[in-house]
Amino acid sequence: QVQLVESGGGLVQAGGSLRLSCAASGRTGSTYAVGWFRQAPGKDREFVSAIVWSGSSTYYRDSVKGRFTISGDKSKNTVYLQMNSLKPDDTAIYYCAARSAWGDLRVANQYDYWGRGTQVTVSS
Repeated sequence: QVQLVESGGGLVQAGGSLRLSCAASGRTGSTYAVGWFRQAPGKDREFVSAIVWSGSSTYYRDSVKGRFTISGDKSKNTVYLQMNSLKPDDTAIYYCAARSAWGDLRVANQYDYWGRGTQVTVSS
């Protein structure tokens, strides 16, 4: 089992920045990748970004490219999502998730473990 705990969410004005953290514990040795997803009210959960833990390859949805940066600190078993130039459309609950198998990192149901989420609200 892997436990994931997100932190760093909050209320920010448009154009501002937040850094989300995802701290992993438990059997993290088999983790292949960690992803961030988000879900806005009334909308489906959507892929935001992912990082392959071994080689540090990163992936982003088009709407956050150039604004968000995912990174990992293996010594702390923590993945970060630096979010800059935030927009009201970025408002959502942000979840981190971990998976042990390779595949399409954008697909939520291929992830094995999920955190409880952290709220990000961007005001206009």
